[in-house]
Amino acid sequence: MGTCVAGRAVVDRKTKRLLQRIKFGDIAVIFHRDIDELAAINLVKSKARGVINFQPSISGRFFNKGPVVLLNAGIPVVDVPEEGLFDAIRDGDMVQIKEDGEIMVNGRFLCRGVILSQELINSKLEEAKANFEGELEKFAINTLEYIRRERALLSSDYSVPRLKTDMHRKHVMVVVRGKDYREDILTLKSYIEEIKPVLIGVDGGADALLEFGLKPNVIIGDMDSISDKGLMCGAEIVVHAYPDGRAPGLDRVKQLGLNYHIMPVTGTSEDAALLLAYHSGADLIVAVGTHTNIIDFLEKGRQGMASTFLVRLKVGHILIDAKGVNKLYRGGIKINYIAALFAAAFFPIFILGTTSPAVRHLLRLIFLKVRLMFGFL
Repeated sequence: MGTCVAGRAVVDRKTKRLLQRIKFGDIAVIFHRDIDELAAINLVKSKARGVINFQPSISGRFFNKGPVVLLNAGIPVVDVPEEGLFDAIRDGDMVQIKEDGEIMVNGRFLCRGVILSQELINSKLEEAKANFEGELEKFAINTLEYIRRERALLSSDYSVPRLKTDMHRKHVMVVVRGKDYREDILTLKSYIEEIKPVLIGVDGGADALLEFGLKPNVIIGDMDSISDKGLMCGAEIVVHAYPDGRAPGLDRVKQLGLNYHIMPVTGTSEDAALLLAYHSGADLIVAVGTHTNIIDFLEKGRQGMASTFLVRLKVGHILIDAKGVNKLYRGGIKINYIAALFAAAFFPIFILGTTSPAVRHLLRLIFLKVRLMFGFL
């Protein structure tokens, strides 16, 4: 790791909340088992100087890419097995991470953790390979079990708020701040400018849209990973609530004095957004940055994907998942495309020139003009 690193501590048990506050040179103090790739990318983007994790950054349960991202960016990560010491570090404390994993807080020794190394990551990845089939089986069983409980999603046994935003027979783009969301939004910019779809930001997805100068029409979610600026951008707000009526994000919205709707439905906020668009009469739903595979769900701490499976089963006929669309098409004009374009444009002119006397005379005049310009006459 080289010499020790030091910085101001930013502490939070929820990494997505911490990411809203961390600044250049800070030390992130987190409680995040199996750091996911997106969290790691955002820690790199925020230019965190180091990470102290009071949970295993890579447990070997499955293949999570977050630790590799941090290691490749040169950000030291130290895992501390003593969970009870988490509260010993507070926001603003001066923290040092030394080469041997020793952690100093305000000049005093706190504990010694385990520095994340490539060798450690490799050994955990081998464990993950051995565990994958078992994790897949558990995930499938849990999914089937949850499907039995959540099948009401197919029968519309839930209420959908009526919004001022008109989605009837329109394209709706649902944006989640998931992996590659920036690249996918960039690829879809021309589509957005031309079609002007209704934009729904799912929690931090609203901030993702604002990054590109796009204002969301609707924001839906638990309101735990969106900035105050995002919440106050003027979009209609839908607080995602559990079927029993609990709405974790409601207090924050009330504190900001914002108007809101409540949508009580089982599943993730992404699922709720798709259902909202579907029941609001959307003609087409384009999903950006959503979570759709087992690694996505394990990284999010979910043990099954029943609600996502059922929701996509319901809305699938009007749903286009744009995840990774930037890899399918990368802008850039190739010479053979230009040649084909010229050939396609010239062919009808050639046909007209050989069949129409007027066009034939016009082409002769153009040909003579070009010869005069270049001194060939």
